[in-house]
Amino acid sequence: MTENPESPANSAVPPVPPAGAPRYPYSYPPGPYPGGYPPPPMPYGEYYPAGPATPPRNGLGVAALVLAVIALIGSCSVAGGILLGTAAVILGFLGRGRVKRGEADNGGVALTGIILGFVAIVVSLAFIALWVGWFNDFGGQGLVDCLRAAGQDNEKVQQCYTDFQQSMENRLSQTSTPGR
Repeated sequence: MTENPESPANSAVPPVPPAGAPRYPYSYPPGPYPGGYPPPPMPYGEYYPAGPATPPRNGLGVAALVLAVIALIGSCSVAGGILLGTAAVILGFLGRGRVKRGEADNGGVALTGIILGFVAIVVSLAFIALWVGWFNDFGGQGLVDCLRAAGQDNEKVQQCYTDFQQSMENRLSQTSTPGR
């Protein structure tokens, strides 16, 4: 047998580590903690996630923008411009409120809905003024006065409409001759 009697396989005592190496490879020696107390536990917030994040509620801002675009397209009528524009402004402000509370993240979309809603209202009011002016220019005030004078008499009401229609045909069928 050529085995060395001092080999680690035959020895019950663990080998001595080389000089400069730590006596124990772990941060604490085996056995009780130093000072008698274990280290404090980690806070719970780092172990457990906060739960699933709720998605942003961007519906009001998007609805404001969609209504504002439709209101701009239909701003030549009262219902298209004023009513839909007002609804767009209201929904836009509600959407901006959600953004300020942190429930939504589309503040720019809601603001664009507000601005375009106001523009649709202004354009619609301008069209109303334009329609009223054209109505008066083509004898609309005469029609209103005639209908007011006719009262409930159906023959007189029909005569007012016939006279107005004839007046419109005469005005629109006039051709202008080019200047010489």
